[in-house]
Amino acid sequence: MVLAGKLSTELGIKTPTDRFFKLFSSELHEMQNICERVHQTKLHQGDDWQHIDTVKHWTYVIDGEVHTCHESVEEVDEQNKKLRYKLFGGDIDKHYKVFKLIIELIDKSDGSGALKWTIEYEKINDDIHPPNSWMDYLNTLTRDLDAHLVKDTRVAL
Repeated sequence: MVLAGKLSTELGIKTPTDRFFKLFSSELHEMQNICERVHQTKLHQGDDWQHIDTVKHWTYVIDGEVHTCHESVEEVDEQNKKLRYKLFGGDIDKHYKVFKLIIELIDKSDGSGALKWTIEYEKINDDIHPPNSWMDYLNTLTRDLDAHLVKDTRVAL
């Protein structure tokens, strides 16, 4: 009986990796204005979106259903463009003891970029499925963000 696992996916992006990293590290509150699958983000605890001790409340749609959870930042590695978030409360706690999202922005040698999502999780019991629908959600979210940021970057030029 395996309760813990890890899922990863790497997606090519057109937006410069620095811009993507900035969105996730300091502009996370803009997510609800960019992606239709993110219904609402608000501060639950704390007064600064970027601070590690801040807890955010998320309302989002996966597989056509509205879900909620809380999120806090565990790690911001600016040099390696890597972020680690802990998700808890709401619908997460119904299925998982541990649920972490790791985002890595990767500059490729050919000048292109990629975003790597990793989900680390521990299920509350063996009847719970791995969070494959979360990976689908993150893939769609990445495509939506990339399209918006590319358009936004072109307008800024």
